[in-house]
Amino acid sequence: MGRKPGHQKNSRSAAAKTGGGELRIIGGDWRSRKLQFPETGGVRPTPARTRETLFNWLNYHLAGSRCLDLFAGSGALGLEALSRGAGTTVFVDHTPTLAQALRGNLRLLKSEKGDVVCQSVDTFLAQPPAEPFDILFMDPPFRQGWLEKLIPMIANYGWVKPGGWIYVEHESERTTPETPENWTLYRQKSAGQVTYCLFKNEESEGA
Repeated sequence: MGRKPGHQKNSRSAAAKTGGGELRIIGGDWRSRKLQFPETGGVRPTPARTRETLFNWLNYHLAGSRCLDLFAGSGALGLEALSRGAGTTVFVDHTPTLAQALRGNLRLLKSEKGDVVCQSVDTFLAQPPAEPFDILFMDPPFRQGWLEKLIPMIANYGWVKPGGWIYVEHESERTTPETPENWTLYRQKSAGQVTYCLFKNEESEGA
C-alpha cells in the first residue's frame, strides 16, 4: 500500500484503538486495496455487494466521467469510481478528520484525480457548479430530511449534466424520494434496511 510494513501495521493498530474502519476496493485498478478511515459520526461505507451492483449498472458510463461524491465519508463510492476508470471525483464531507483521511488515501493510491472539499453538502450545492457532473453519488445520513432538501438544489442549479446519472441511498421504510420530472428511475434495489436507486437526468441538452 505504499508504506513500510512496520508503518502499515502501526497504522492498523492505531485505527483499531481509535475505532477506525477499513475499506476494501472491489474492482478496477485498485482492486483488493485496503484503506483505513476514521469511524467518525457513524460512517457506514456502502457495502461491497451494493457497490458491485451499482457499478455494474454504471459500467458503460464510467470511463473518463466527472463524479461527485456527496457525504463522502470513507470515500467508498468515489474511490471505487476512480478505480474503475472515472476521470475525476470531487469528494464532499463536512468532517475534517474524514476529509484528511480521504486526502491521505488518495496520496497512498498515488492518484491526482480526486479533489476533497471539507464543507457541508448543502453549502457546497447552494450555487451552480463551474461544470456539471456526469455522475453524482449521494448517501446521506438517514432520517434527517436530506433528500427533500438537496434534490431540488441539485436539479435547480444544474449539478448533473443532461444524460447524467444520480445515485441515491435511503432507508427502506420510506418511499422513493420525489424527484424532478426529468429524472427517470433507471434501477432500484433493496438490501436489508437500505434501498438504493439510480436515476438518469433526461433533460435535453441546452434546455
